[in-house]
Formats: sequence, structure tokens, C-alpha cells
Amino acid sequence: MKQYDAIIIGSGQGGGPLAQNLAEQGWKVALIEKEYLGGTCINYGCTPTKTMIASARIAHYARRAPDFGVHTGEVAVNLGEVVARKNKIVTEWRGSQEQRVQQQINLDLYYGVGRFTAPHTVEVNGQSLKSEHIFINTGARPRIPDIPGISQIDYLTNRNIMDLQEVPAHLIIIGGGYIGLEFGQMFLRFGSRVSIIHHGSHLLSREDEDVATALQEALLGEGMKIHLNAEPVRIARSGDEVQVTISSTGSKEEIVTGTHLLIATGRVPNSDNLGLENAGVETDERDFIKVNERLETTAPGVWAIGDVKGGPAFTHISYDDFLIVYDALIHSRQRTIHDRLVPYAVYTDPELGRVGLTEKEARKAGYRLKIGKIPMNWVARALERDETAGLMKVVIDADTERILGAAILGPEGGELVQILMTVMMADAPWTLLRKAVYIHPTLAEGFFALFDSVKEEGEV
Repeated sequence: MKQYDAIIIGSGQGGGPLAQNLAEQGWKVALIEKEYLGGTCINYGCTPTKTMIASARIAHYARRAPDFGVHTGEVAVNLGEVVARKNKIVTEWRGSQEQRVQQQINLDLYYGVGRFTAPHTVEVNGQSLKSEHIFINTGARPRIPDIPGISQIDYLTNRNIMDLQEVPAHLIIIGGGYIGLEFGQMFLRFGSRVSIIHHGSHLLSREDEDVATALQEALLGEGMKIHLNAEPVRIARSGDEVQVTISSTGSKEEIVTGTHLLIATGRVPNSDNLGLENAGVETDERDFIKVNERLETTAPGVWAIGDVKGGPAFTHISYDDFLIVYDALIHSRQRTIHDRLVPYAVYTDPELGRVGLTEKEARKAGYRLKIGKIPMNWVARALERDETAGLMKVVIDADTERILGAAILGPEGGELVQILMTVMMADAPWTLLRKAVYIHPTLAEGFFALFDSVKEEGEV
């Protein structure tokens, strides 16, 4: 049995940095990885998807070029070349991770499946490793719904759809959440017909309806077909076609026919093959690992970080989990998961940047609100770029004048919303930005109109 100061199962955006930094502090570290270094983000998530979205956006711009007085030839997408570019970038990022691990003398890398055999013992490839500090960063995988017929077809997930070499003629997507919409618009711009099947009354069910509706209008304008309040009840293949029978509220069953099917119905944690019961680590009803506010599990000396513990499933949250754990171990700083704001973006076009509470969440929590909202066509820079789909929205606590949350649906929405996040982190009133000097013309200049639109509930 080999003894380590720390064992880390999974090399995602929490586990990888934790392994490196603990090793640099002189800890003897074992890093266990089932497949590729870098986890979902580098290999199947952020890096490859945003690389391919960039290609799709270029195709979209090229088709729109005549609107700007620029005339080109026919636009053709070679998906094989798009995928090759994606693979090159992924391989480079993964290679840099491998190089750093190999250069770290205090870090041993094990390729294989790590499994608890006792409270402080993990087995990998038949070898037993022991440590008083064990960290689980095994992430999550696509959730496959139990729909009759689904096992009889070759469906796609976020992992294998990015390896297609030909553009699907008609891509059907089950799920109108973040992943479904990003891939849907991407392939729409590559040249596919795209149909979204979503169970909710509006896309992005967690978001405010006005924000989701504005995005839906933009996607419909590009030619996407969207089925709301729709549940898939059967899936079948007929020749080269996939047939999804859906049941919609107040309507008869309908068959949506396409050539390819993408399942984008959420994620499940990779917690089922870890032998957690041997370590005393408990999971919740959805199999996410239970943690306290400092990411400690129910087993002493075992932590869970990243998607496997549930909560916001974003790379930057996994990385912040690493910072919380590392600062507690090395610097005795007791920051918790309750001390952070969670910004995120949906990389559609228009792009959705979000932070804090939605309006519906704030109302449910009982706040007395002030709301500010403007359409993006009020922003001079958006007009100049002819990117006016979307809106800006801010939710304010009327009693304290503090920003509770914000949504920016428009060009660079993910960048813009972080300006508002900074004010929230500083615990400053929203009025700090009301008379700020903004560069003209910029997208941030839209905050002038946004804050001028702020009204208390009932105010005209």
C-alpha cells in the first residue's frame, strides 16, 4: 500500500489545479484520472463547444455580410475542418496539462478508475493508495431519459455530437436548456434544420420568462423550430429518419421527424462507481455527493468538488471549489460556498450573462423590488453592430438599494454582467453606476438607459 498526503480522484478544473498546487507546497499527491486530463471542460465542454460555436458564428456573419455592404461568394461549412480545428485546440490544452503533471516531482499520475475500499483507502488498477486527505472531482455525464425506443437508436450527446463529420440535415434536440440551445443554434448556423423539444412553458426554465422569450424570438428568427410544453413519449427509427412522438399540453400527439437526435436533458453525477459506501460518503436522492458549506463530505477527511456534489455546474465553480479547499488547508481561510456570487453565461447569440437572483427567485424570497429593463435596441453600440436582439435587466432590493441579480441578453452579455457583479461584490448601491462615465459608444453605455428605467413595483 502506498501512502500519500493527498489523493485526488478526477483531474477536472477543481482536481487538476488542486493536485498541482498541493504538490508545489511539498505534499506527496496521487492524481487518478479515468480518461483524459482536464476533465469535461477541456475535453467535452467549454473548450471544444466554444471553439465550434466560433466557427458557427463566422458562418452566420458571412451569410449576413450583404446586410453590411460586404459581398462574398456562397458560404459553405466543412464540418470535418471545423472538428479538426476543435480537436487541435483541445489536444494543445490537454497536452499542456499533461506536461505540467509530468514536470511535477511530487505528483504521481494514475490512469484508471479510483474506487474506495475503506475510509481512507482508494484502489486503482489493483494498487491500494492511502491518505488522510482524499478529494473527489469526478464530474457528471449526460442524463439519458427513459423514453420507449431510445435504446434502439444511435442518439447523440454533448460528447459525440462534436465528432460528426457531416452536417445533419435535421437535428432534433430533446431539452431546451443551456446545452440544447448552444448546440441547436450552432448546428442551425452550420446549415442543419433544428427542432427543439422542451417540457417547459418557456426555454431555459430556470430563467425569467421575459429573458427566455427574448432569446426564443431570436432563435425563431433564425429558423429554429421550438416545441414547448412537449414531452417525448416514443422514439423510433424509420429508414434513415428518427421519429420522436411528442405529447403537448392541450394537443394531440405529434411526430417530429429528423435525421439525428441529440439528448440534452441534464446531467447525472459520476458517483456510482466510486465505492462511496466503503468510505462512509453519503449521496442525496439524485446521487450527488452530500457536502457541507466547506465541501467536506459525510466522511472525515474526504471532500467533493465540482459537478459531482451538485449545485451550479460550471467550470468556474469547480475552480472556485478548489480555491475554497486549498485556502482552508494551506492558508486557514474559512471561506464557504455561501460567500460567493455565481455568474454564468449561455453562449447563444444573443449571449445571456446572468448573476444573482432572477426576478422570480427574488419575489419568491419576499423582497420588495425595483426592476430596470430595456431592450438592446436602445443601446447605440448594439444598433451600430446590428445586434439588437435581447434585453438588459436588473433586479434591485428596494429596501437596501442593492442589486440582487441581473440578466444581460445581448452581444457580450457574459462580459457585461460581470460589471454589475462587481458592484454586488462591493455591497454598493445600484446608484453608484447610475451617473458613471461610460465610454461612447460601448455596450456598457447601455447601463445609462438601464438604470434610468429602474422603477419600484407599482410605480409608473
